[in-house]
Amino acid sequence: MKIEQLEFGRLSDGKEASLWHLSAGDIEVKLTDFGATIVSVICPDTAGIMADVVLGYDTAEEYLNDSIYAGSTIGRVANRIDKGRFTLNGRVYELARNAGDSHLHGGLKGFNKVLWKAREVELENGLSLEMTYLSPDNEEGYPGNLLVRVVFSLKNDNALRIDYFAQTDKKTVVNLTNHSYFNLAGSGDILDHELWLNSEYFLPVNKSLVPIGAELSVKNTPMDFQIQTRIGDRINENYQQLMLAGGYDHNYVISGDTGKFRKAAIVREPKSGRVLEVFTTQPGMQFYSGNFLDGSVKGKSGAVYQKRGGFCLETQHYPDSPNHPDFPTIELYPGRIYREATIFKFGRG
Repeated sequence: MKIEQLEFGRLSDGKEASLWHLSAGDIEVKLTDFGATIVSVICPDTAGIMADVVLGYDTAEEYLNDSIYAGSTIGRVANRIDKGRFTLNGRVYELARNAGDSHLHGGLKGFNKVLWKAREVELENGLSLEMTYLSPDNEEGYPGNLLVRVVFSLKNDNALRIDYFAQTDKKTVVNLTNHSYFNLAGSGDILDHELWLNSEYFLPVNKSLVPIGAELSVKNTPMDFQIQTRIGDRINENYQQLMLAGGYDHNYVISGDTGKFRKAAIVREPKSGRVLEVFTTQPGMQFYSGNFLDGSVKGKSGAVYQKRGGFCLETQHYPDSPNHPDFPTIELYPGRIYREATIFKFGRG
């Protein structure tokens, strides 16, 4: 793997962000230390034609003003916390309500809006890029000084691996993910993409898109992707959960043993033949079909991101976990290490 560091632009506080160019196998990946963000993934189709399959921007300044969390590392807690409130050790913590009545993706200034420290690290399988950030006690209302480390590794088999680590000096909550929007065609919408999910259950939500409780079987519903299905086939069906979210925006329960790598998803774009496989140790994954993209966001080279112009597969613990004792816990204690990993593997066929 080759790594090259480039200038990416100046932030509002005068600090410089960098762009890191990784190449291995048949693909190229660009990352920025602002938000520990995946800026681009350039990979070939079945004819060998290269295209960027990730939504994003050309400069750090544009990421500073980003409102869709394009490609960024999300924390301290990904997804929603109902009413911006949770209880830990008998104390109620109040967080910003930045998505209606909910706290979303870490708050007003989540991990996607801070400059991380980046350095190349040498691992057994080659070079990787490590990014670290120290989130201070009470940042965005969360307890504890949290040291976060995210390691991006690109392998010759066209697999981009993301390893997440975190440690705290006070009991806290943490749930990290990456919020990349993929479009394997390189442009247009994602409705023709064919999706398979390794999931028998999803979490139904209320009108605020917060889980209402117990897992629900996907069987005999348009939420079922256990057989590879075109994303657009059922997205507009008269089904309450789809109508509440304006499409797919739900956490799927990944089958298999949590904490162990297992395949979570396969996506294929039929015209290009590009394929994305997702593997993870996480218990869940938010499948989001880009329902809130509305043409107001201009990305790379002035591209306009229209509704359903990208999809997200955000591997994670369940949304609103601190308020659901029956969900897999996201509590982290001093002396313990939060550790999760996800692989995005790109291919064609």
